[in-house]
Amino acid sequence: MARSAAAKKNAKPARSNYVLDEQIGFILRQVSQRHTAIFARDIGGNLTPTQWAALSKLVETGPCSQNQLGRLTAMDVATIKGVIDRLTARGLTETGPDPEDGRRLSVSLTRAGQQLAEKLAPNAHAISKETLAPLDAKERETLFALLNKLR
Repeated sequence: MARSAAAKKNAKPARSNYVLDEQIGFILRQVSQRHTAIFARDIGGNLTPTQWAALSKLVETGPCSQNQLGRLTAMDVATIKGVIDRLTARGLTETGPDPEDGRRLSVSLTRAGQQLAEKLAPNAHAISKETLAPLDAKERETLFALLNKLR
């Protein structure tokens, strides 16, 4: 029995065809981490990526229900609620009953939220530009097409 344990301890691990560095999820996570670091360094306004997503989507859509905003920004119900609670506490968004359906919560930008989103939009563009800097224009177009196909 002692020989068996010693043999196992000295045995080389079995070779697998699975190489982590070649897996799409691993590569996407590394790219996401790089982008997140650039975002954190450059966005300003002390905003998280999810907070920026909510603000910028409200600029695009105008007021909408909290659930709809969550769907538009790919956040689950609990996440979008926390994001809106924090933005509202900072005076950047406000909530109230939806004028068309009082059972729903409507979210809108405050004047301060609108101003901050407008002020930070150039930073957000620069962040995207830096994230994509290693690619030429054709490669960026191809990347977007392929990623949109995977959605």
